[in-house]
Amino acid sequence: MTASKKESTIARVNKGLPKRYRRDKWFRWFGLSAIVVSVSFLSLLFVTIGANGWTAFQQTEILLDVHFDAEQFDVDNLSAVNYGALVKKSMRELFPDVKGRSDKQKLYKLVSTGASYALQKMVMKDTGIISSTRQIWLPADDEVDMFLKGYISRDVDESDRRLTNKQISWIDQLTAEGRLEKKFNTVFFTAGDSREPELAGIRGAAVGSLFTLAVTLLLAFPVGVATAVYLEEFAPRNKWTDLVEVNINNLAAVPSIVFGLLGLAVFLNVFGMPRSAPLVGGLVLTLMTLPTIIIASRASLKSVPPSIREAALGVGASKMQAITHHILPLALPGMMTGTIIGMAQALGETAPLLMIGMVAFIVDVPGTVTDPATVLPVQIYLWADSPERAFVERTSAAIMVLLAFLISMNAAAVFLRRKFERRW
Repeated sequence: MTASKKESTIARVNKGLPKRYRRDKWFRWFGLSAIVVSVSFLSLLFVTIGANGWTAFQQTEILLDVHFDAEQFDVDNLSAVNYGALVKKSMRELFPDVKGRSDKQKLYKLVSTGASYALQKMVMKDTGIISSTRQIWLPADDEVDMFLKGYISRDVDESDRRLTNKQISWIDQLTAEGRLEKKFNTVFFTAGDSREPELAGIRGAAVGSLFTLAVTLLLAFPVGVATAVYLEEFAPRNKWTDLVEVNINNLAAVPSIVFGLLGLAVFLNVFGMPRSAPLVGGLVLTLMTLPTIIIASRASLKSVPPSIREAALGVGASKMQAITHHILPLALPGMMTGTIIGMAQALGETAPLLMIGMVAFIVDVPGTVTDPATVLPVQIYLWADSPERAFVERTSAAIMVLLAFLISMNAAAVFLRRKFERRW
């Protein structure tokens, strides 16, 4: 009787095994499919951004024979010279057949308005070029740049594009003469923001992000580590510390725009700090990053074996000595990893910075943490809202730069964890 019962149980188990194996197989395929779909969408995102943005690293320039007529220059006031007239004269010499006022205006539009500023910088840097004629590469207009990059088609009707047929014929002539070329866009990395796409760069936003993250790191890291050490090593276990821990965990889930509202109400309206400054942005991001750093630091402290603490105390070390000399050095790699991840999160934040005014149009590169500035995510937001087609590629290029920073910071976190992590 017992044997028959055992055989029936085994039979039932064997009967159900194929169904269990099928379920396991389907579950594995379901997980693999989810990974493939996720990677596919992520790859599509990167490919789309790269396809739209890689052309921004090249900028079309036009070669002009500029004559620096000494009669137009006042050595004592070089900034008052009409450098735009020099550019226009050079364009008229290239196309002497253009006579009408309307045609001349269309001809002048082939060159960027920033060409005059480029000439001004050259003269102020070297006054020896006055009374000479130089061949100088100057930035072309963004519409010319878009045309040469293939974003504007010559096959569409003239009324449907911003370049006229005459302008396209002039562009063809300049290209045939070797006076129009696409060169590496150094302006994108060395200039601040501009209303003209061909003159816009990310340097101002990058420096603003650097200052903001520096303020965030200098405040969030020591405060976060000190809080974690106190809660984990010194704080008594009672309802008050439990309340603090619950609130810290809740703050980690608070929407970032709430911190922006807090910064607007406290730092700007109460303390009167400068609006749109990296100092205020760093304070706001510090409040947002602190919960992440505290939670990661506490987890690192918990991962240190109790035997380390007990051994230090057993040989006569005080509690503070055991923490500073033994526990903290062992927990520091995990703390640094959590801090870098928190800083990477802060680098990509936009909403809290919009609330404190860092959405302003800032041309100058900030010099200190109190100067008006913007950050890379906000710069991307501003460019994405611009109507010019050239800002589309610059938006994607700025996203590529921001992603490069984020990937680098996360890679650094992984490297530090693997290099300094100890397995017990």
